[in-house]
Amino acid sequence: MSIQGTPKKDTVFFTWFNQYAGILLKTPTKTLIIDPVDIKVKDFNNIDAILITHEHYDHLDPPLIEALQKDNNCDVIADSTSLRKLQNVIPKEKLVEVKPGAEIKIGEVTVKAEKCNHPAKTPVTYVVTSENNLKIYHTADSLPFPELALLGQKEKFDVVFCTVGIAPNATPQTGFEIARLTKPPLAIPYHTANIQSQKEFAEILRKELRKTACLIPERNKVYQLTKSG
Repeated sequence: MSIQGTPKKDTVFFTWFNQYAGILLKTPTKTLIIDPVDIKVKDFNNIDAILITHEHYDHLDPPLIEALQKDNNCDVIADSTSLRKLQNVIPKEKLVEVKPGAEIKIGEVTVKAEKCNHPAKTPVTYVVTSENNLKIYHTADSLPFPELALLGQKEKFDVVFCTVGIAPNATPQTGFEIARLTKPPLAIPYHTANIQSQKEFAEILRKELRKTACLIPERNKVYQLTKSG
């Protein structure tokens, strides 16, 4: 499932590879994988960093992370609880703990951890900013929370991934609330095995937030994201 080719300077490629929050991002110089579960290690290579949002089974698979890290010799960036579960299988110098507000540089790509409204122990969401300032917000399986409005104003996201199912209390409506608060040019409904939930999200968005476009992703398909404005 490695993405072939190199994005142009104002673009990022992405693939949604499971029914949860599993995303592969490829910028012009770096490849990041977020919350990898339900994948085969041999299908992914040239990874520069693995990002983990929290410790639940659909976001963290320690044996898989160990194998991916070993094959790619990459960094593993994780919330505090996930880090504790990984500290015996990932080399200390490759394991980075993040809490909301933390910022990590991966070459010219920036990863910032933010709050996550989800019943895990120490969950985070991630803002990934590419070399040319394309901002992608990966919300893990967060429900909306008031601070998202200020975060959206501050960061001016180009793309926001919105949880619409599977996670506790997550629905197309709560996913829409994330989009309404952050107001990105593009919203992507994910974390669901139900295409109908994604379609419901798209319909609410079309009616209520007309300046935000919707992309309903197919799993394992490569898409190109472009800097807005």
